[in-house]
Amino acid sequence: MGFIKAFTGALGGTLADEWKEFMTPDTNVPATAAIYKAVKNSTDAGRGANVKESTNVITNGSKIVVPEGTALITMQDGAITGCITEPGGFIYSSTDQNSQSFLAGNGIMSSLKASWERFKFGGIPATEQTAFYVNLKEIPGNRFGTQSEIYWDDAYLNAQVGAVTRGTYTMKIVDPILFIKNFVPVEYLRPESQVFDFADMDNVAGEQLFNEVVGSLSAAFSNYTNDPSKGNRITKIQGDQIGFAQSLSYAVEEGYRWKSDRGLEIVKVAITAIEYDEDTKTLLSDVKKADALSGARGNSFMQQSVARGFQAAGENGGGAGLGFMGMGINSVGATMGAFQQPVGQPAAQPAAAQPAEDPYEKLGKLKKLLEDGVISQEEFDEAKRKVLGL
Repeated sequence: MGFIKAFTGALGGTLADEWKEFMTPDTNVPATAAIYKAVKNSTDAGRGANVKESTNVITNGSKIVVPEGTALITMQDGAITGCITEPGGFIYSSTDQNSQSFLAGNGIMSSLKASWERFKFGGIPATEQTAFYVNLKEIPGNRFGTQSEIYWDDAYLNAQVGAVTRGTYTMKIVDPILFIKNFVPVEYLRPESQVFDFADMDNVAGEQLFNEVVGSLSAAFSNYTNDPSKGNRITKIQGDQIGFAQSLSYAVEEGYRWKSDRGLEIVKVAITAIEYDEDTKTLLSDVKKADALSGARGNSFMQQSVARGFQAAGENGGGAGLGFMGMGINSVGATMGAFQQPVGQPAAQPAAAQPAEDPYEKLGKLKKLLEDGVISQEEFDEAKRKVLGL
């Protein structure tokens, strides 16, 4: 029928003395393992209720422990017959009417119940069932990397960006039933199967996930840099493990349905390197300079430059110094304004210098004023001398 809950929490004290024989996960599995078998932990010299002992199976009367961060899955002929995600100790019974085949706990998502109803075994469970544990903790050490540049549209730079990148991510099995039914190869679900380890180089399922993550990186970078809540800064990614993980998780879900079909989710991402292509390096350098010359920092920088210019002009002599001062303030102001334009907008153009008036044209105007009686002969003569530099 299923399982009867004997206690919750860790196995210890009096219960440990009473449970001389019980099944637990194999203690030699690595942190990158996802599925591993249940093994007999001890013996009670024949005093227990287990009437048919077998290796790697749960028989009638068997006692089994489900530790924190794991799920127990029992299977018969490739069909799921039991699922426990609640930590504690349980007794398997094929006759007790109070036993249950599904006990959810440990904060498992509500959709797990729907998965159970969809995939549970519809017949009468046999005496023997194969037992496996599924790792529900974060699984570390999953690597990704690109051999050539990937490209994405960057909202802050307002251009296409290219880079080679590599790093690691952690993932979590959020629905052990979906994970087993839709993703794990059958050779890992047999009584004497080996550990399903994502770090195993011969694990083709792990290799598939690697390829899917690499195929989603371009979309993930685009998601991150075009999200205003992330600040639109590509430079923030390497320090934002959770923020970029959300972008990458969304990308793999859109492309490969990790969570909805396989019960998998990316939790954190650590980018160890981003190597930009030459065009992107040049663009980032220009943006860095523009940022440095904007706002209060830019004003301070330009004021220091103007002060140094005045000092150099004075040291070089009066003519050069006066010439610099004569053209300086308005031109410098226009230059500062140009540096302070927002990124992506054209800089304001300085006002064009006014050409000097032709002296002969000016004398003609003065002569007309004299003939019209607007100015006197003395005023005309004085103005004439100034125009001619006499």
